[in-house]
Amino acid sequence: MLDDAGLQALREAARLSPDNLPLRRHLAEQLLTKGYLADAEAEFRAALLLAPKDPDISAGLAEAFVRQSAHGAALSALEPFLASPGYPPRMGVLAARALLGEGDFGRAAYRYHEAISRDASVADPELAARLTTPVAPSVPAAPAPSATTPADAPSGAEVERSKVTFADVAGMEAVKEALRVKLLLPLQQPELFAAYGKRAGGGVLMYGPPGAGKTHLARAAAGELGAAFVNVGLSDILDMYVGSSERNLRAMFDLARRNRPCVLFFDEVDALAARRSDMRQAHTRQLVNQFLAELDGVDQDANEGVLVLAATNAPWYIDVAFRRPGRFDQLVFVPPPDASARAAILRLLCRDKPLAEMDFDAVARVTDHFVGADLKGVVDRAVEVKLQQSISAGRPIPMNTHDLLAIAQNTRPTAVREWLATARNYVLHANESGAWDELMPWIKGKR
Repeated sequence: MLDDAGLQALREAARLSPDNLPLRRHLAEQLLTKGYLADAEAEFRAALLLAPKDPDISAGLAEAFVRQSAHGAALSALEPFLASPGYPPRMGVLAARALLGEGDFGRAAYRYHEAISRDASVADPELAARLTTPVAPSVPAAPAPSATTPADAPSGAEVERSKVTFADVAGMEAVKEALRVKLLLPLQQPELFAAYGKRAGGGVLMYGPPGAGKTHLARAAAGELGAAFVNVGLSDILDMYVGSSERNLRAMFDLARRNRPCVLFFDEVDALAARRSDMRQAHTRQLVNQFLAELDGVDQDANEGVLVLAATNAPWYIDVAFRRPGRFDQLVFVPPPDASARAAILRLLCRDKPLAEMDFDAVARVTDHFVGADLKGVVDRAVEVKLQQSISAGRPIPMNTHDLLAIAQNTRPTAVREWLATARNYVLHANESGAWDELMPWIKGKR
């Protein structure tokens, strides 16, 4: 119950005029400002029904989520906008707060610094302090290089051993088969491939809507092989000093070559491999040139045993030179999960929570076009509701099918719809090469 007379009057006005978008937006913003977070969330949701593509409303909803520590839900609300260049800087700061809340320090730092570089007025000193890493002394002692991390590797570069395999990836059989034929079989059956002059190595570019599981697939590919896995984030490469980004990129490839067989994974690769014709500064074009050179290798054996995987939400912004044979010559569309895969994802998300009897298939049927991030947002919101009930009851109350259905039926899978709207323009109007033919069934609504 609101104890603010002004807010009560605004809410009553909104009740009498439910389609008044400016009024609903003002009410939501006032609720957020005064700390009525659950009420603000409800009003932002109502406003989004009137204006689904409004970035300010989506940002307000994301802030309400962040302040309630629903970080996954906040990222789900922001992802449709973050996938497009030039998104509002405020959203970058909110994404940084949510990513930091989920423990993803590297991506949080990248989002924050990218946002304030475009608009210094959105700077958040408290967040900046949390993202600041300790400064090394002016004359540091040189650590001995480890067996997995060379001395010239960028800070944060690590070699992992993935514990997941394709058996842990729900659905997406066509995607797994494409990765298996292109990347895995040359290592698993080298004699057969050598007979045809095929070497173990190469690159695959995975693309699709945000949150569809591209990083999970890359880890599963490494686990399937028992190979090393190096996950390259933008913060591992990009540097403000001219020449440093190129050195960081070269160090990442060197790290993978020292640990072959190795899956070298680049997330958000469009930031490193953008079209050179769109770039105004020579040093950014040089980074693209360095990337191409590393993919080619200094000799024909340089990258043998190095499997380069990359992921992007915006493949149309990547320089066409990357699609030349021997580089990212195979594009693999990672679609949103189908109904059976959504049910499997929900089981995984709920496995460590108090549950009554659950019908995950029923929830999957009402979550068409939801990706993993959307489903995580649904589960997070259902858990918050259940926690409130459990606190009132003084005991854990198990979550049931109705709890998930109630949230899912009031959640819009904006990430996929927004992404498909952008993809439609390229499929229908910029597809002379046929690169986007694989998307045609989705664009025409056949799936």
